Amino acid sequence: MVNEVAEALRESEAVLRGEFELSSGRKSDYYIDKYVFETNPDALRVVGRAIADKVRETGADRIGAVALGGVPLAAVASVESGVPYVIARKEAKDYGTAKAIEGTLKEGDEVVVVEDIVTTGGSAVEAVEKLRAAGATVNDIIVVVDRQEGGREHVEGAGLRMHALTTAEELV
Repeated sequence: MVNEVAEALRESEAVLRGEFELSSGRKSDYYIDKYVFETNPDALRVVGRAIADKVRETGADRIGAVALGGVPLAAVASVESGVPYVIARKEAKDYGTAKAIEGTLKEGDEVVVVEDIVTTGGSAVEAVEKLRAAGATVNDIIVVVDRQEGGREHVEGAGLRMHALTTAEELV
């Protein structure tokens, strides 16, 4: 069976070979350039529909985007699923509304977090903690790519279910 998400990422040329340092500080001989697939309408459509399908399966009230990479993914999935989204900032801004969570979030809302690429799972778990502190219930994370480098274990160790649309093994 062909994984449509993996195929869309390859076709958009988001999978690069070479020597790269990841945001986690780890070294890798491949890199998945999220900005390539997130700015390519064809790839973004495929990914957004796949996320929307997973969102519907969870029954969530809201989609939670991890800023910055999760925002276009959550926006497309929101349009596809009809489920509103919120954005979890890395830190609250000191101007405007000074919120750590942008968008409408009500106490007890069930939120499914969307993340682009998981290596260690740190960013996703931090976003979940912010959403929970704001009153959300979070049990699930949807990731476009699981690099299979310990992220799933970290996410699941935090008591979350992780749904990966594709994996490094399928991509490279």
